[in-house]
Amino acid sequence: MYKLVALDLDDTLLNDELDITEGTRNAMTAAMERGVVITIATGRMYASAKQVADRLGLEVPLITYQGALVKHAKDGTVLYEKNVPPEVVRYVFEYAAEHGLHLQSYHNDRLLAKEENERLIAYSKLSNIPYDIEPDFGKLAAKSTPKLLMIDEPEKLDRLLEELKKAFGGQAHITKSKPNFLEIMHPEGTKGHALRHLAEHYGIRQEETIGIGDSWNDKELVVEAGLGVAMANAVEALKEVADYITTSNNEEGVRRVIEKFILDPR
Repeated sequence: MYKLVALDLDDTLLNDELDITEGTRNAMTAAMERGVVITIATGRMYASAKQVADRLGLEVPLITYQGALVKHAKDGTVLYEKNVPPEVVRYVFEYAAEHGLHLQSYHNDRLLAKEENERLIAYSKLSNIPYDIEPDFGKLAAKSTPKLLMIDEPEKLDRLLEELKKAFGGQAHITKSKPNFLEIMHPEGTKGHALRHLAEHYGIRQEETIGIGDSWNDKELVVEAGLGVAMANAVEALKEVADYITTSNNEEGVRRVIEKFILDPR
C-alpha cells in the first residue's frame, strides 16, 4: 500500500550518536528493493542531508530546509523551492540586530553568520557542514534564503515565536526543530507541502505516503502523510496528531515502521 516514505533525520532516523543502525539500513534497503521511494525530510541544509543520503545510497529528491527546497541527490535538479519572502527576511535581520539574537542565514547552500560563537560551532558540528562568517551581516538581508534560524534559550524562543507569528501573519511559516532552534520559512516551505509535491512528482497518491518525525517542525509532514508517524521520543504535540507512534530513535523506531507497514503488513 505504501510507496513513499519521508524520514526526518535528527532524533528520528538518526539515534543519539547521530548514527543509523544496521537493522534500520537493512529494512530501508529491503523496502527500496520492492520499489518503495525512501527519502529524507529534514530542516538541515541540502549539503548536510546529501551526506546522509550518500551513506544510505539514496538517489532520490531530498526534502531539505524544512521543505523549502526539494533537490535531487543524484543530479542536483531542483524540484521545489520556496524562499523566505524578502520583507520577512529584512524584518528578522533588523529584529535580531536590535535584540542581539544569534541569527543564521543560508545562501546558495552555504551557512552564514555574523560572528563565530558556541552556538554556531555546535550547529555546524551537528550538521557536519562548514560555515562562513560575514561581518557585514546586514547586506545578506537582500539575498534569497530558504530559511532563517535563531538559536537561543527555549523559553525565550517560545515567546519570540508567538511575537513573530503576530507580526508576519500568513507571510511566513515559523516552527521549532529543537527546543532551542527557531526557524522561519516561506508559508509553503513546510515538509507537508514538499511531501505533497514529491508524491505528485512520482505519481503517488497521498494516502500511499508515510511521514515520520519527532518535533514541532514535523507536524505538517505527519498530518499530510497517508500514515503519519511520531517517534516515542517525539514532542507531545506531534503524538497528538500522529496516526501511529513507534519506538524511539534509539530503539530503531524507523525500522519498526518499515517492517510493520511495508515489509510484513498484516
